[in-house]
Amino acid sequence: MQTTTFVFLGSLLAALAVGLGAIGAHALEKQLTPEQLETFHTAVDYLMIHALGLVLVGLFRLSRPSRLLDVAGGAMLLGILLFSGFLLAWLATGIKAFVFLVPIGGVAFIVGWLALAAASCRCWQKT
Repeated sequence: MQTTTFVFLGSLLAALAVGLGAIGAHALEKQLTPEQLETFHTAVDYLMIHALGLVLVGLFRLSRPSRLLDVAGGAMLLGILLFSGFLLAWLATGIKAFVFLVPIGGVAFIVGWLALAAASCRCWQKT
């Protein structure tokens, strides 16, 4: 994947997280239970954190493109879809089946951060 793709997608997803956060703060308080609202905020928080992670991956790729950084970015994208996306889909539809893939998204997040750590270790060794 091109370096700019990670920065571009991360930036768009960060903007989406801000928009969803505003919706959650102003429009959903009366429509969701407190537990559902907490789940919504968790989904949005993780979306923002990993959107910024994608930007970070893209910026690292500017100086040292590597397969590990591609894995990190791809895993973070997958995690956003499966974790945040399916939590939000469950809250929007009430279809409980969406939550079954959420833990896989969490694992994808972990893989993404570990791949980023491994890529950074490789960069330190080469300098």
